Amino acid sequence: MALLITKKCINCDMCEPECPNEAISMGNSIYEINSDRCTECIGHYETPTCQSVCPIPNTITKDPARPESEEQLWDKFVQLHHADKI
Repeated sequence: MALLITKKCINCDMCEPECPNEAISMGNSIYEINSDRCTECIGHYETPTCQSVCPIPNTITKDPARPESEEQLWDKFVQLHHADKI
């Protein structure tokens, strides 16, 4: 699953620079995650970095509208970072 930033976001700017996939950007009122780029940090870290740095608990959650298996997240990671080697 890709991740989702909920309305509890306080726009603290902690998550955006930490995302290794450049999936986080400012939306109309709060930060948003581009689900096409989010791999839940698979291929980079053990756990999603955005969740680790967010000061408000449960603000960044799994997006129920975007169910993805671990294999699909790995495939997305490869496409994003190694497409030139495929």
